[in-house]
Amino acid sequence: MGDELRRTAALENIDALTLAISVRSLPRMVGSLLSTQLTIQQLKVLTAIVVSERSSTSELASTFEVSLATMSKLIERLVEQGLVERMTDADDHRVRRLHPTLLGRDVIGKIMAARPEMGADILDGLSLDELESLAVGLRAISRELHAASSDGR
Repeated sequence: MGDELRRTAALENIDALTLAISVRSLPRMVGSLLSTQLTIQQLKVLTAIVVSERSSTSELASTFEVSLATMSKLIERLVEQGLVERMTDADDHRVRRLHPTLLGRDVIGKIMAARPEMGADILDGLSLDELESLAVGLRAISRELHAASSDGR
């Protein structure tokens, strides 16, 4: 079999395995989402704040297509929970920027990084050769993700 056919077959196999793993991991992933006390809207806004790190209430209201009053109340709840803090913009002192606190980053990090298929109970069942092969594959994916983010892909 030629390299192109082998590559196509490998990609199809990876696609099928990824889907199967996602389906089997779903019950574990939902658990971390259900354990949070945040509403879906609060979770979405907190995620946007963690990702952008320079959001303002008015920008978020526009992004989420809600009124400024609605977004202000939502942000206030996140501030009260210690997930977000308001800081004066260094360039324009009239603007208050929203920044995630360490707790806010941690909450989103735990939810987004929840990889139940990589839990110790699952990895313990892999042989040493399988673990080493998995590490090689994950390093390659990490390398490509880094390259893609560096060159704007």
